[in-house]
Amino acid sequence: MAVGKEIRTQIGSIKNTQKITRAMEMVAASKMRKTKDRMEATRPYSKKISQIIKHLAYAKPEYQHPFLVEREVKRVGLIVISSDRGLCGGLNSNLFRKVLLQIRDWEQSNIEVDLCAIGNKASGFFSGINANIVGQVVKLGDTPHVEDIIGLIKIMLDAFYDNKIDALYVASNEFVNTMTQAPQLEELLPVKPHDLEEDLSGHWDYLYEPDARAVLDNLLERYIESIVYQGLVENNACEQAARMVAMKSASDNAGNIIDELQLVYNKARQAAITQEISEIVSGAAAV
Repeated sequence: MAVGKEIRTQIGSIKNTQKITRAMEMVAASKMRKTKDRMEATRPYSKKISQIIKHLAYAKPEYQHPFLVEREVKRVGLIVISSDRGLCGGLNSNLFRKVLLQIRDWEQSNIEVDLCAIGNKASGFFSGINANIVGQVVKLGDTPHVEDIIGLIKIMLDAFYDNKIDALYVASNEFVNTMTQAPQLEELLPVKPHDLEEDLSGHWDYLYEPDARAVLDNLLERYIESIVYQGLVENNACEQAARMVAMKSASDNAGNIIDELQLVYNKARQAAITQEISEIVSGAAAV
């Protein structure tokens, strides 16, 4: 029964792996609920400030902020948000594939790219393809704070102020539902007008206190920080959901393999017993 012993050992090994994947599935499910609650708590602020800022693109203030002025694009800045850990299915690879396609389009148009990476996976991947990484932040954990990414965002904003980049994009995963996470690439700068049914250009403006420069300088930077932070929070929720689904799939596959090996073991055991009985019968007949 040497073959049977090998199969039993293999079954035991797969069962141990299945215990690990089930535990990881439960941990991911618990973390997903927390990260999803955090994501939903930050969404209203992110959507409202985004709406206000895009309305500003229609306004005609005396002070024209650089973030509202379109330029000829020769170089772009790109912030890529990924997870720090793997075992979350195709979450990161799908995002990187979308980013690479966009980078290829830019390169074909002779547009250079400066990249900032958030997360170990993005840092490792884009370092491996020799991308021009100008900043990176890793190991933010499951409860990141906006203060953790302000330095990285400032690198890009300073580059935009100094005309070193002409546009700024952020790439991250959007949480659609537990089973679906959609990679997205959003342009942050220059700010584009909000899609309105009525063209408000030239009709209105906000009232600024104390003045347009003081308000816009502060508000537009907070806008960029809030959008990038929202992308980070959503990506965390996506990571836990994708890991939960991946670990459930791994546990189910392990169960299927165990069933198949158990069937093979039973057949081998039955064959061995049949052979032993045949040998006994043959020996008795010979006597």
